[in-house]
Amino acid sequence: MTIVDGGESPSRLEGKISAMIVCWILGFGSLIAWNSMLTIGDYYYNLFPDYHPSRVLTLVYQPFAFGTMSILAYNESKINTRRRNIFGYSLFVASTFMLLVLDLATSGRGGLGSFIGICAIVAFFGVADACVQGGIVGDLSFMLPDFIQSFFAGLAASGALTSALRLITKAAFEMSNNGLRKGAMLFLAISTLFEFLCVLLYTYFFPKLPIVKYFRSKAALEGSKTVQADLAAAGILTKDDHHEQNERLSNKQLFIQNIDYALDLFLIYVLTLSIFPGFLYENTGEHKLGTWYPLVLIASYNVWDLISRYLPLVKFLKIESRKGLTIAILSRFLLIPAFYFTAKYGDQGWMILLVSFLGLTNGHLTVCVMTAAPKGYKGPEQNALGNILVLCLLIGIFAGVSLDWLWLIGKKNAF
Repeated sequence: MTIVDGGESPSRLEGKISAMIVCWILGFGSLIAWNSMLTIGDYYYNLFPDYHPSRVLTLVYQPFAFGTMSILAYNESKINTRRRNIFGYSLFVASTFMLLVLDLATSGRGGLGSFIGICAIVAFFGVADACVQGGIVGDLSFMLPDFIQSFFAGLAASGALTSALRLITKAAFEMSNNGLRKGAMLFLAISTLFEFLCVLLYTYFFPKLPIVKYFRSKAALEGSKTVQADLAAAGILTKDDHHEQNERLSNKQLFIQNIDYALDLFLIYVLTLSIFPGFLYENTGEHKLGTWYPLVLIASYNVWDLISRYLPLVKFLKIESRKGLTIAILSRFLLIPAFYFTAKYGDQGWMILLVSFLGLTNGHLTVCVMTAAPKGYKGPEQNALGNILVLCLLIGIFAGVSLDWLWLIGKKNAF
């Protein structure tokens, strides 16, 4: 075993490309289960037509994600990040597999009992999401911004690829018996395999990359206790004689110094989740595309959300001004009346355009905020700030899915 020290410059370390690929896969695996459930929403609407599954499942998911993340963010400096992330991905594997078991046990029948079972499993998704997303983002916040960008691109890719696969499976199984169910089962099986891959990559491969070991060693020298288990897994011992952790900013100080970034993330996801996915499934009317229409809208959002998360890699497209970010994020709220009038009076082409713009701005602004905020802080502070920002993001999602129900006001047969 080696003893942690300053090490060589990260510019000379190997493994950057490998680390970016792993970060992308970890992002992909952390949302593929949830995005699969959103993408097979037409299957759940067929099983549970009276229960508003898209809205209800999202509303079940978010309180557990928010509650768990609140506890983890408050105690982040005391938590073993390695155990946290491995537990989160393992819980994803188990929960997704249980969805398959539940459907097989009930033979794909609907009913209140099955719906309550799905809701219970979705609650575990929320806990797993809080463990993984906050843990990984906190971990990557003291590494390279490229790693955070790759992770968030992976999150979006899970939506884009599941949407593409859903369109393919719908076309392949549409004329067969139980076509919707076969497509849904295929999605959940693929999700389970990807999540298991994430457990293996994070446990055995990622900690041993030279560039990852460098940044974790550097964070340990700055007083971080959360990286000790990962360093031990890579064969590196840490000393306990670092006193810099006592000098780090508190979570409250970090929040106050970055309150604009926290508010930015909250506002991004309040708007996005007040429209996506519930409004797209239930409030956009019927058009020439028929049952394909909501799937096309979901796919349009996911594809542009993915593309936009690579735009900040182009320097002149990256928004680095704090005021500029806030202005851009506030201007997105003009989309609310735009969606309302387009759903009421516009055709499907205009709606697809609006949904694409919603995804484009969501991904681009998220990456700009998450890569800019950690700059200038020490490793333990960057880890804490990453957790705080993810918490604000989840609060925004929770508020958004709650406000999404307001679209049902005045709609016939809303309940």
